[in-house]
Amino acid sequence: MPEHKVAVIRGDGIGIEVIEEAIRVLEAVAEQYDFSWNFTEYPWGTEYYFEHGAMMPSDGLDLMAQHETVFLGAVGHPDVQDHITLSGLLLPIRRSFDQYVNERPSVLYPGITSPLSGKKPYDIDMMCIRENTEGEYADVGGFLYQGTSDEIAVQSGVFTRKGCERVITYAFETARSRNKKKHLTSVTKSNALGYGMVLWDRTFESVAKNYPDIETKSLLIDAACMDFVRRPEVFDVVVGSNLFGDILTDIGAIITGSMGLAASANIDPERRFPSMFEPVHGTAPDIAGKGIANPMAAVLSAAMMLRHLGHDDAAETIDKAVFFLLEQGEVTTPDLGGSSSTSQVSDAIINALGKG
Repeated sequence: MPEHKVAVIRGDGIGIEVIEEAIRVLEAVAEQYDFSWNFTEYPWGTEYYFEHGAMMPSDGLDLMAQHETVFLGAVGHPDVQDHITLSGLLLPIRRSFDQYVNERPSVLYPGITSPLSGKKPYDIDMMCIRENTEGEYADVGGFLYQGTSDEIAVQSGVFTRKGCERVITYAFETARSRNKKKHLTSVTKSNALGYGMVLWDRTFESVAKNYPDIETKSLLIDAACMDFVRRPEVFDVVVGSNLFGDILTDIGAIITGSMGLAASANIDPERRFPSMFEPVHGTAPDIAGKGIANPMAAVLSAAMMLRHLGHDDAAETIDKAVFFLLEQGEVTTPDLGGSSSTSQVSDAIINALGKG
């Protein structure tokens, strides 16, 4: 019986709560499909930061590297600036393990009402592929005359031909494998950003020549944001830089019902390093500890992890259980208009495994 080694970082806020429930679902589905888990907990996050002055220990990456995957809850705290929490944990994991693909599906499931009028189930069904290791989040820059009225901050976006080419190629392959509209939209801003985004555009055009079966379109980020709202049904696969992908996928989550349904994967497609799976929703300090956080995004992220590990059937079983509950609409958390608790939802998902 295969055993999978997973590094678990619950993190902060509701991350602690939703990962607990997702692990329960993962353990239940493993019993059905005859494999097992070896979860190793690492208590890293802002509580660790308050005690040690760092988000994780100096050998944290070495410890995680011993696992097949990383399962992350959420990172962030109202009393700590985001650049400290992200640069101390999340971003080093993505960069050090070369998780250059960030996958974020945005799907309007049956039982969910979009804030956009007239949208029916699966009218919105897109996969956003976000470049995950360079671009605008490359952490290149600095301060001059810091703390004075003449202070200067320089923030540089870093775009390499290799970085653009590999994530764009992955997006084309995704568009081909989905076997849906076979359409790929590139998101750019080359009218204003005349170096990095021009390189992105040139690379997109070059890679597109290898995929004559895929229809393509290039949209400026402002136009893409508008179209995500006014006609999201036209999108299939979307590829964008680190910043643009981040912005668009939050819009994608909201127009499909809730951040509580937003799953994601940070992937090293070559499998040289662990890939990481996490819900998109953040720590939500306003509801942390109340037992009402929606665990579905974490559970759907767990299903993405199962697919990465080669357990497609088990992943499909989890997805169908979640979709079954959504369509029934009887056991949901407050973000979806229900009154169920976090644990009640995960109990219902476990009970629904194999029924969807």
